[in-house]
Amino acid sequence: MGSRKCGGCLSCLLIPLALWSIIVNILLYFPNGQTSYASSNKLTNYVWYFEGICFSGVMMLIVATVLLVLENNKNYKCCQSENCSKKYVTLLSIIFSSVGIAFSGYCLVISALGLIQGPYCLTLDGWEYAFEGTAGRFLTDSSIWIQCLEPAHVVEWNIILFSILITLSGLQVIICLIRVAMQLSKILCGSYSVIIQPGII
Repeated sequence: MGSRKCGGCLSCLLIPLALWSIIVNILLYFPNGQTSYASSNKLTNYVWYFEGICFSGVMMLIVATVLLVLENNKNYKCCQSENCSKKYVTLLSIIFSSVGIAFSGYCLVISALGLIQGPYCLTLDGWEYAFEGTAGRFLTDSSIWIQCLEPAHVVEWNIILFSILITLSGLQVIICLIRVAMQLSKILCGSYSVIIQPGII
């Protein structure tokens, strides 16, 4: 009973994390609240991977909903045996938690790459990735951020928002990993065997 409540709480946490991922990803399209850069495709290419909107956002909302349904539907039966039904619920929970790890992990990796690459901005040499060759060293050297003339404060904008996306997706990965560990512990610690024996159904 306690593990069911804990699993439900963890699944609920995925929902606000997913909603915030969508919001943060959308903000990346509008540096300083301006829409002109998105319409003219003058944004970092990693923004167009929809890592926060689709994968860490909408897809994680679907995963969280399915996990909540599995946790809360105590009367779910997929076969005649109650123990058999529990086995299927456990397997489904592990599968969807693993899918959640994949989705949020994708967002984590893409956001990290976007952070390290730096923004696409206007410099004295034109529009380019001003810090692409620094391997992320520009993140700790704010004195060179002035190379980006436009959009204004785009370096800070990208650093803050990509860092938030990394944090949100990282938390999603951790939550899904905990859920997988909880379900595996039920199997390994003998709450019920996950192997379906002949004749149970």
